[in-house]
Amino acid sequence: MPLHVPPAPAPALRSVLTALGSPTAVREARTSALRSVQGPLSPELPLPVHVLSRTAPGRSAPLTRLAAWRFLIRSEGRSVAAADTVLTPDGWAFSHFFEGPYLASTELAVRQAESSTADCQARLLSIPELYMLTLWLHGDSGADAADGVLAPTDILVPLAPAPPGIIAHRPHRVADLLPVISLRVDPGPLLSSA
Repeated sequence: MPLHVPPAPAPALRSVLTALGSPTAVREARTSALRSVQGPLSPELPLPVHVLSRTAPGRSAPLTRLAAWRFLIRSEGRSVAAADTVLTPDGWAFSHFFEGPYLASTELAVRQAESSTADCQARLLSIPELYMLTLWLHGDSGADAADGVLAPTDILVPLAPAPPGIIAHRPHRVADLLPVISLRVDPGPLLSSA
């Protein structure tokens, strides 16, 4: 079964295309790789970026909130940067370009997920308290990408660099990884005792 990548909102894609077409936005980006590329640039692999929230007492599953849409910026068959868009009162807007180890790690995790037989939807899940980013393989491939409920059987693949003691690119069921994460996050648990 294929890995499903949900379509990004059209305004998010347009804002990235506009930024890529702006010499000022590209020139002033803090991404040397993006500034040095000579060929055409294209935004690909749009992934919704969710941020893990603490749960309310009595909730059995932690919620997330959709914080951004991330696009890998590719040139000549390789990723050179990424672009984030954020939701503003006026809709989705370009936020910034960036580069770093999460680009290659995201591509590797997606390739691994594509070779799996599981039918799932690709997302990113950020855990800010641990400076951790994971590829979130949501079990409902047709779900609204803004839906932020982690199912216990969903899969999280920590991206490199992962926090100490958590192995990058090793898939974990949410039910198995969240207790480990909750022990490291202070104050308060991510999971309720219910």
